[in-house]
Amino acid sequence: MQISLHINGSLRDVYVDPRTTLIDALRDHLGLTGTKKGCDHGQCGACTVLVDGRRINACLTLACMAQDSEVTTIEGLGTSDALSPLQTQFLNDDGFQCGFCTPGQICSATAMLGEMAAGWPSHASDSLSGPFLLSHAEIAERMSGNLCRCAAYSNIIEAIQNAAHAEGSSGDAP
Repeated sequence: MQISLHINGSLRDVYVDPRTTLIDALRDHLGLTGTKKGCDHGQCGACTVLVDGRRINACLTLACMAQDSEVTTIEGLGTSDALSPLQTQFLNDDGFQCGFCTPGQICSATAMLGEMAAGWPSHASDSLSGPFLLSHAEIAERMSGNLCRCAAYSNIIEAIQNAAHAEGSSGDAP
């Protein structure tokens, strides 16, 4: 089937089997290999991309479900010449070791900061109305769908906190 996907600000036409997942369409059909396929069961978060600003597991989403939506992959968040604030902080704070989970971590953290700014509480939030502190517990809860085999979590949390502070987002960590 022929579908049109809005990916990283560009309209891309692609012919896929109706059963093709978004991760496979991105990687195999469109050559966007920044998004990684980890467990292929929605458990690790390596394949996290943004669809209309919300984070999703691309391995659990059919490509045809993303038609008429804006899909943002790690390639759409920044370039090698103009990194996003989170990409910059992941580099500055060593928020990665092998780097396999990093694209999903950065996409998830981008959406997470947007959720916090929009006033969405988490299980770890002190209140239902915010503002929410960028505490270790708050970030760990909100990022719990993204796993890192290298266990770089403390640096990932630090990178998220530093990027948010640089952008002027949310409260201070205790």
